[in-house]
Amino acid sequence: MSHKQLRDIRFSVLDLAPILRGSTAADSFKHTVSLAQHAEKWGYTRYWLAEHHNMPGIASSATSVVIGHVAASTSTIRVGSGGIMLPNHSPLVIAEQFGTLESLFPGRIDLGLGRAPGTDHQTAYALRRDRRSDSHQFPEQLAELRAYFGTENKRVRAIPGEGLNIPIWLLGSSGFSAQLAGQLGLPFAFASHFAPEHTLQALELYRSTFQPSESLEEPYAMVGVNVIAANTDEEAERLSTSMQKQFLNLIRNTPSPLQPATEHVELWGEHEKQALESKLGSSVIGSPKTVEEKLQTFLNETNADEMIVNGQIYDHHARLRSFEIVSEIKKLS
Repeated sequence: MSHKQLRDIRFSVLDLAPILRGSTAADSFKHTVSLAQHAEKWGYTRYWLAEHHNMPGIASSATSVVIGHVAASTSTIRVGSGGIMLPNHSPLVIAEQFGTLESLFPGRIDLGLGRAPGTDHQTAYALRRDRRSDSHQFPEQLAELRAYFGTENKRVRAIPGEGLNIPIWLLGSSGFSAQLAGQLGLPFAFASHFAPEHTLQALELYRSTFQPSESLEEPYAMVGVNVIAANTDEEAERLSTSMQKQFLNLIRNTPSPLQPATEHVELWGEHEKQALESKLGSSVIGSPKTVEEKLQTFLNETNADEMIVNGQIYDHHARLRSFEIVSEIKKLS
């Protein structure tokens, strides 16, 4: 089998709207708009924002609102959710929100859905007010949501939303959503950027269970990847310490804003080293040449149709440069 080249696939952006140490959510949203506008200019296909709650370092909790702001600040790039955590919400509310977004920005909105809470149990309860709403109900919630976009008669209607063709993606970090996406014939996005060890298994499950649908004739798989690119390997390694510290603070249960880069990261023993390796092991860090080689290797392994790039970099200009390098690699490869 001949391998795809990087120039043959699409590249997109996953933005966790990082709040930097010493700054505010307002600053974060300015950086988000700046990155989105640059990503559009550099030829990225879509710009997705992630739903997280009770996280001092992530500003995109009201995901639909931020999507609207980004879509209004750009003109051609697709904007969507990577993802909306459906168990946190009434399917009707999400249908109305994305029906509104699609009505405001026709042909540019993606609805990526996850079944995890995107937060801790206590916050999930504060969001849902109902302990019975959890990931086990995800297939039923998904069916209800999709029905609101349909045109058949029903007593409860999503207006706006009804009759609109909004692409629905399933997101996953395990096999459950991979299999569900395959059975329903939906595009699938896998969170390789924090669950690299399950990537190939999930993609195989998705492709082997895929059933053609009105949405999609053939499987379409997108993989998430952390990329920290800089002019030299050494500079990229230094920039990556912000991402490492953010993850370490999560496993230490001390979530915090994104911290500046440092020369090294202090680890509390072998278990933290192993945790970093298991979660961030597929991260692509380095100079343009190193990043190109690592991305091509990752593409050879996954045969992905699209890569969605996350870049947790403290310095905004360095973050822009990292995404610019990836866009240049795609064009030149």
